[in-house]
Amino acid sequence: MPIGPGLKQFRAELSGSGVLHLIFDMPGRSMNVFSNAAIEELGVFADWLRQSDVAGVVISSGKTSAFCAGADLAELETAYDMIMAAPAVERDRVAFDHFFRLSHGLRRLETAGKPVAVAIGGLALGGGCEFALAAHYRVLADQPQATFGLPESLVGLLPGGGGTQRLPRLIGIEAALPVLLDGARIGGQAAIAVGLAHELVPVGKEVAAAERWVLSHPTAAQPWDRPEWHAADAQHVAAEIAASRSKMLAETLGHYPAPSAILDCVEQGLPQDFDMAIRTEMQIFASLIQRREPRNMIRTLFLGRLDYERLKKKGLDARIMDAVGAVATVLGAQAETGKELAEAFARAGFAVDVPRKPGFDGRIAGAVYWHDDGPSSLGKELLRARLTEAEAAAAGWRSQLDESERRAADYALVTQRGFPAYLGGLFAAGLN
Repeated sequence: MPIGPGLKQFRAELSGSGVLHLIFDMPGRSMNVFSNAAIEELGVFADWLRQSDVAGVVISSGKTSAFCAGADLAELETAYDMIMAAPAVERDRVAFDHFFRLSHGLRRLETAGKPVAVAIGGLALGGGCEFALAAHYRVLADQPQATFGLPESLVGLLPGGGGTQRLPRLIGIEAALPVLLDGARIGGQAAIAVGLAHELVPVGKEVAAAERWVLSHPTAAQPWDRPEWHAADAQHVAAEIAASRSKMLAETLGHYPAPSAILDCVEQGLPQDFDMAIRTEMQIFASLIQRREPRNMIRTLFLGRLDYERLKKKGLDARIMDAVGAVATVLGAQAETGKELAEAFARAGFAVDVPRKPGFDGRIAGAVYWHDDGPSSLGKELLRARLTEAEAAAAGWRSQLDESERRAADYALVTQRGFPAYLGGLFAAGLN
């Protein structure tokens, strides 16, 4: 029978045993995501739960495809515009207040005084994984699709719903960093082994197993909220993070701020108490979301990918790939200044076919953003000129492509022609 506050993105049903089942089931969607509406309802439910007399909560999904696939990335475009429209001195506060709602709601859920179990039968990614981490007990279906993951770094962001704090507290820094930095997923026995899931059950048995745990009258507290919990030693955390930071910078040349921001969250947050740690995480997130790289990567690698896959199913218009080929040709055009230009391309994170003089071994020292202010060089000026030519070539095609086709072209330029994802392509918006 229905119970609790009026919800539209969730269903709340009371079982005969007194356990409340909170079912994430967004209307009109094949997959659950954390939209603004879902975040608002989660907070309302958490506040109601504290005052309720239910025995506990089992969270599950009403979708067969996944538990929750993460944030509604399309809404992030609107949020970015809202933040950047605010006066510069207000942007950190506006971003913090807007995005902290999920973290605050999850925190209220796990401290409501009622045992909360989650039943995962499919993908639990991004905000969906953070939702699961905020439960006191996690039951996982024994199937390949049932996995935990925090892929925010792959679109230039960081897990801002407590993910950078709960995950390493649960499974340790070493096991958490591949999930946080590289988008690695954990499921099955591996999730049990690292302590991410408590129980692995046959498909279809996860909700019943979660309810059994709730009815065992467990303590409704997270490990980090128990009296015996001790925050991590700051020096130990810093030492573990330092090696990861050096490796990451060698691989990304510093062009992608999200991995650095994630490492900052872990390094600064783990020695803090949890309530302070999630505020530290959100302060870092609020700064990161204002940068151009996340917006470029979301537009290209998420929205662009959706457009590309949709258009490909209908038969990709040849003009899209002709446009991509024309720009790639300009980027890879022959030049007399092979070594300088090749080094500049590599320093900027391109993986395009550029001429290389003998003696260039691909190693780049002192890498910086190619577009940052700083000492000029022949290579930097050559790269700027080449990108200006490529931008002009892309501009010649824009009028022949609609908005979704331009995003699809950027996706192809990045994924097939080596254009850096942090720049986002040249068709949808050009260099910014």
